Amino acid sequence: MRAARLDAFAASRGPAWSAAAVVLATLGCTVPGPKAQEQATQALRRSFVAGAPLNAQVSALVAGDPHGARLILVHGTPGSATGWNDYLLDPPPGMEVVALDRPGFGRSAALGAVPFLDAQAAAVAALLPMDGRRAVLLGHSLGGAIVARVAANHPTRIAALVLLSASLDPALEVIHPLQWLGAWAPVRWLLPRALAHANAELMALKPELEALASLLPRIAAPVFLVHGTRDDLVPLANVAYLQSRLSGACSVTTLLLEGRNHFLPWNSADLVRDAIRQARDAAC
Repeated sequence: MRAARLDAFAASRGPAWSAAAVVLATLGCTVPGPKAQEQATQALRRSFVAGAPLNAQVSALVAGDPHGARLILVHGTPGSATGWNDYLLDPPPGMEVVALDRPGFGRSAALGAVPFLDAQAAAVAALLPMDGRRAVLLGHSLGGAIVARVAANHPTRIAALVLLSASLDPALEVIHPLQWLGAWAPVRWLLPRALAHANAELMALKPELEALASLLPRIAAPVFLVHGTRDDLVPLANVAYLQSRLSGACSVTTLLLEGRNHFLPWNSADLVRDAIRQARDAAC
């Protein structure tokens, strides 16, 4: 199985995600992911240095119009930048697209697991334009919590926020017994790096989201909540939670995709692109 396909599947957050990912890989089954091959975008790769509290080098893929609005794409867990290959090879018009390998994944610095949202946010902040342009941030799944933290930390540098199948309600986070097994050292050492790091992130997520809750009103940019009504991996109830918490946002637009599941970047690309266009054109 192509790594991008496995990453895309494992970005799902069902309770038995690690066991299911291993089974699918063994059977050679296909799962949602980009149409473009993983290697198709390697010429686009660049390195950035993230500051405190991460203080590490991160890797990203950069494409599109270098003078246009910057769109920063942040994957879930595990995932990688190449999960966004279709958006990099066909960038939204008038936009520069930057897709990040989050710390602990892909080609970013060979750190251990980085389960802290503020450290992950520092990696995204390293990609914000330094020339006065503001950025549109899009986070999928756990990536939604990370871009929300960036927008809370840097409210004046964010033009708009797209939270795609995003997991932010701490009350909905439950640790499954399989995750404790995956965290046990003899098992953890046998897991692929990405799956081991994903398990560590998910096990630490509830208190991280609890800490983020009080910061959400700092987000000032327009926010677009995009969620499938048949998402069995990140509950639709996350949308109502965010609607109640984003009191500082200049606008909150909710786009519910009827009958769609968690894998929106790949099975609902036209609708995701439309949300990106709306975010690009939004104004307070």
